Amino acid sequence: MTASPRACAVVGLSLFAAPLSAAPICAQTEGLDPTEIDRLAAVQEEAAIQTFREFLRLPNDAHFPDDLNRVIQWLERAFAERGFATRRLPTSGSDLLLAERPAPGATRTALVYLQADGQPVDPSAWDQGSPWEPVLKARGEGGGWQAIPWERLHAGAAAERDPEWRIFGRSASDSKGPVVQFLTAMGALDAAGIPPTVHLKVIVDTEEELGSPPLPEAVECFREDLAADMLVIFDGPPHASGRPTLSFGARGIATITLTVYGPRAPQHSGHYGNYVPNPAIRLARILASMKDEHGRVTIPGYYDGVTLDEKTRAMLAQVPDDESAIQGAMGFGGADSVAGTLQEALQYPSLNVRGLRAGWVGEQARTIIPSEATAEIDIRLVRESEPDGLIRSIRQHVEGLGYHLIDAVPTAEDRLRHPRLARFEHQVSYRAFRTDFDSEPGRWLYAALTNLFGEEPIRIRTMGGSIPIAPFVSALEVPAVIVPTVNPDNNQHSPNENLRLGDFLGGLRIMIAVLTQPLRDAAPSGNGG
Repeated sequence: MTASPRACAVVGLSLFAAPLSAAPICAQTEGLDPTEIDRLAAVQEEAAIQTFREFLRLPNDAHFPDDLNRVIQWLERAFAERGFATRRLPTSGSDLLLAERPAPGATRTALVYLQADGQPVDPSAWDQGSPWEPVLKARGEGGGWQAIPWERLHAGAAAERDPEWRIFGRSASDSKGPVVQFLTAMGALDAAGIPPTVHLKVIVDTEEELGSPPLPEAVECFREDLAADMLVIFDGPPHASGRPTLSFGARGIATITLTVYGPRAPQHSGHYGNYVPNPAIRLARILASMKDEHGRVTIPGYYDGVTLDEKTRAMLAQVPDDESAIQGAMGFGGADSVAGTLQEALQYPSLNVRGLRAGWVGEQARTIIPSEATAEIDIRLVRESEPDGLIRSIRQHVEGLGYHLIDAVPTAEDRLRHPRLARFEHQVSYRAFRTDFDSEPGRWLYAALTNLFGEEPIRIRTMGGSIPIAPFVSALEVPAVIVPTVNPDNNQHSPNENLRLGDFLGGLRIMIAVLTQPLRDAAPSGNGG
């Protein structure tokens, strides 16, 4: 079966949101007809659901190496069944899995990034017996989720399937769903005798939720094995509108733990209030000094290198954010003023206090001066950011407030010698990346999604979240683009994580469209750099 060349596609299908009205789109695409993609996917839906349920039952918290090993073994079998040669790439942590499959007639190689590990779970916070036993749920009359029988998804019941049903389980969306979507897409092509248009290498990360600490060294070590012409990441949700989306960049991440010390042990606030310094108040003053009342970082040089010209601003303005709706859904009024819009704000490095701890609160509150106060800080990096420079500027800022900084538990001598004492620890997980819109994978993926959906995908210059892609981009010198395939409201990292049925099956169609799309199509102007 071969692709049918067409100058224009007339499509009335959206796999994420409400159906689109049919409209001709002249995208110069030569991929499979969307109705053929739909047919190929429909044949595999039953197998996809069964495979997904099987995979979801495997615990995958990266803190438990034995569980991860069982996940890798499952993946080795699944890729081998689809014609891939697999091997493990040893690292200082959990092994990476590399799967390779050549394609007849292909001239380019795509390295596909998938993730196999997941966040830790608190089973007591889930509305089901176990996060590792997937449950199919539908909206009840009161708006909550109610379990329904899996039989309603299986053979003979396909006409009944509601795309709004959800499959609940840890890592359903982040990121076992994309793994099964990819595997099923390969099965669909094999069943139809259609080869992919690119040679495929698939790298499966098994410690992404830990920040992928071994990844940079591993990519350098195995750079010849990973060599490719482009990197495609199947991960994450599309734009909040639900429209098909491509993301051309992601912010990196660094973290700081700042602990301010007071007395060696908590002290009675009646006996010693106004005399013993309170580390919680001191920490609050440090944090407050880092930003102004509009949310902008006040540390000199923090935003150096980031400039948004009119062309870039116009490109960012094409993303259809409804900021009033976003603020209403989140329940706050008035955004920080780092930049004029959400998309512009994502182009700057952030400084976020992600957690605070000092003393006790609520029913455990007691009238004491705490012995220490700790702030956990995360910094989202952009491509212009120099991570060590940002961390150094924060450290110098704290020192400028009169603090002596150490990197270990203070000694008795430290406490007596330095009236203002704090512990400063940091880690750079990975840097940001950003790819031009008119790069080869950008043109290829743009054409595939335009062909499938009958409308141009939203193109995100830099998404707000972080994924460990920069080591591949820098070491392999390849452009990278993210293809999202899960619903935005999926509760990833939280209890009751889920994957919307329409997005699970829709993502399968996206991957078939991508894998069968020729690479010679052109995208509209605008480089996104």
